[in-house]
Amino acid sequence: MSKSLVVITGASSGIGEATAKMLSAQGHPLLLLARRVDRLTALGLPNTMCRQVDVTDGPAFSAAIEEAENQFGPVDCLVNNAGMMLLGLAHEQDPAEWKTMFDVNVMGLLNGIHAVLAKMKARQGGTVINISSIAGRKTFPNHAAYCGTKFAVHAITENIREEVADDNVRFITIAPGAVDTELLSHTTSDAIKAGYEEWKDGMGGVIAPQDIANAINYAYQQPQHLCIREIVLAATRQQP
Repeated sequence: MSKSLVVITGASSGIGEATAKMLSAQGHPLLLLARRVDRLTALGLPNTMCRQVDVTDGPAFSAAIEEAENQFGPVDCLVNNAGMMLLGLAHEQDPAEWKTMFDVNVMGLLNGIHAVLAKMKARQGGTVINISSIAGRKTFPNHAAYCGTKFAVHAITENIREEVADDNVRFITIAPGAVDTELLSHTTSDAIKAGYEEWKDGMGGVIAPQDIANAINYAYQQPQHLCIREIVLAATRQQP
C-alpha cells in the first residue's frame, strides 16, 4: 500500500464514520472497529477491513489489529474514537452506567494503546489520536462520571505523549464541544436529553462530525517531527 494503515474505533457513525471516509479518500487502508459491523461494511470503502469488536475486549482488539497488519502492514495511526455518554446526577444515576463509561471511554482506549504502542516505539514512529471532549477540560451539570472519563483521557494522552516523545511517537488529544452525533441517545433520562437539546438549539446548532474529522486529518497529516498536542473545537456560540 502507498499509504499506511489507520485503525478507527467507533467507526459505524458520527466522528468515526466521517474520519473513515476522509482518510479512505486519501488512500489509507483502514481497520474499522465497532459493535455494528453491518454499518461498517455498508460504507463500502476500498482497502478496508471491518470487524465487530467491543473495545473493552483487549484480546479481540489486539487480534483484529494483528489481522489487519498482516494484510496492510503496520498501524501508523490509531484513532481511539469509541465512547459512551450517559448523563445523570451523581445521587440518582445507576452506578452500572458509570462502569460502562469507564470501561469504554478509558479501558477501551487503553486497550487500543496497548495493542499498538510497543511496535510504534520499536519502529520509531506512529500516531495515536484520542477523542476526548471539552468535558475533559471543565465540568458540566449531570456530567460527573462522563467528565471523569474524559479528564482521564486528557491525562492519559499527555502522560504517554511525554513517555514516548523521544521514540518519535505522537499522542494527540482532540477535544470537541457539542457535536451532532448519536452520543446523547445513550443517556436514559428524557429530562436531561431535553435540556441538552435546548442547550444545543440555544447556540444555533452544533458542529458536524466532518468538522472533527477535518481536525483529526489536520493533526495526523503533519510531518512526524511535528506533534499537534491538543485541538479544542466547538461551535462559536457554545457557552461554556
